[in-house]
Amino acid sequence: MRGLAITVVLAACSGSRVGPVRFANAPPVWRIDDRRDVATTPRPRPFLRYSYHFDSYYLRTVRGLALTRARRAVGVNSFDEVPDSTWFTNRVGIRDLTPDELRRGPGPDSPDRYLPWTIKSSKSGGTAVGFVVEDSRGVKFILKLDRLDRPEVESAADAIASRLLWASGFNVPADHVVYFKRGDVRLAPDAYTKVDGVKHPFDDKLLDARLAPGTGSDGRIRGIASIYIDGKVLGGTPRIGVRTDDPNDLLPHELRRDQRGQAPLMAWLANTDIKEDNTLDAWQADPANAAVHYVVHYLLDFGSALGAEPAVSDQLYVGYRYEIDPAATLGAILSLGLHREPWEDRVPSTIRGIGVYSDRLYDPGTWKPNTPAQLPVIWADRFDQFWGSKILIRFTRDQLAAAVDAARYSDPRAAPYMIDTLVARQRRTAQHWFRRVNPIDEFVVDRGRLCFVDLAQRHRLEPRAPRFTVSAFDASGRSLGGSRTVGADAAGRACIELALAPGGDRYTILRIESSRALATLVHVALDPAARPRVIGIHRL
Repeated sequence: MRGLAITVVLAACSGSRVGPVRFANAPPVWRIDDRRDVATTPRPRPFLRYSYHFDSYYLRTVRGLALTRARRAVGVNSFDEVPDSTWFTNRVGIRDLTPDELRRGPGPDSPDRYLPWTIKSSKSGGTAVGFVVEDSRGVKFILKLDRLDRPEVESAADAIASRLLWASGFNVPADHVVYFKRGDVRLAPDAYTKVDGVKHPFDDKLLDARLAPGTGSDGRIRGIASIYIDGKVLGGTPRIGVRTDDPNDLLPHELRRDQRGQAPLMAWLANTDIKEDNTLDAWQADPANAAVHYVVHYLLDFGSALGAEPAVSDQLYVGYRYEIDPAATLGAILSLGLHREPWEDRVPSTIRGIGVYSDRLYDPGTWKPNTPAQLPVIWADRFDQFWGSKILIRFTRDQLAAAVDAARYSDPRAAPYMIDTLVARQRRTAQHWFRRVNPIDEFVVDRGRLCFVDLAQRHRLEPRAPRFTVSAFDASGRSLGGSRTVGADAAGRACIELALAPGGDRYTILRIESSRALATLVHVALDPAARPRVIGIHRL
């Protein structure tokens, strides 16, 4: 973990235009050493549903009454990026992700390539019909069937959202839309189902009754297969604090950028059912050394995303207010019910497989999950939102189309609609959060010039290219005199000649102000070979 956080020196220049933040003259950290052996298996954590939801209101109230100053995220490197770890792996836009990779997802391959299947038991928890199954290669998975009144909606949402979150960098299970026939499945000799917590034999008659309603005219049955995560399951990821029995877990979860920065991605994908029991920690063996074990952190269960939840539940307010939302309720009372909410105009799509998912009434700044309980997401600030938006805007239309292919829609109208809506919400999300920071990035020293890219211009999110005013300061915060102005080209790229501060490693701070508003501080110094390099970024 050492070297992860930026080095901060509370210098005497705290009142200057460049503030107190200073960086070590070193390359940024891009991989965290949190795969050290955890020899003793951490304890599984139960999910205390009622306590979890009650505590969310209590903790938010305490924070508000205490007037606690919001803290910026930790778990970032000197470039304000999240390094690779057991929580997150940089993927889309960092390396070439082919459409085939998006279509396939994290792997293993789909179980419907490995028939027949053996049903071990019925699925416990949730409301959808489901089973615990093993395919012919011995891979175990959860099989869930779509609801009869909303065919394909939940399975398609799960397949698409899981791939996009995986490509964004998060750990997710391999979820596949599958088709099978009654003859492709058989019951294990000891198969069972549970009624009120009591095991009962699972026989063919009961299996027939559960499969028959979902059987199409061609004899095929559709479902979503979620392959079991390897290792010892430890329950959900604590939303606050750390796992005290995991020596690699050192950063409070409510402050982690990889947790808070999920917020714009969840809004984009309308993944409203985000809570602790839709996360999972697993104690796993290292792929390169089976003697080493550590905890890996997952997101899971995306069947409520992409407008599936309001379509299935008929609760059209989903995404606009919490299930228990005192502020919204009070507003309705004070308006005597005369104020019409935007969600009241929502209607489920008539396209098979599409839920209540559109761009027409979408506002990234006011979007809400089902509850305010997942505090890292609720407490995301504009810098976390910017980080997540940088990720989602990297997806090309071809990559999004490949993820949508995994939904295996039967209606030819569904895939084009979903792709168009994903693109529209992608752009609206990025535009909203890019306007709340100075959206410049990709800083590099090139032939004696500092170059960077305005992401809003690159992605055509704003009508006009900005101009930038650059002022230089030394390490003590003293101005080096004057300022220079530079414009961005059509692709959003701008460069300015470097003039470094005198002395030592020539530590220089460049304050870059955009004509759109706000500023970014870029710290530059000489490397051991006396070449200038960017050593840190601080967004204002």
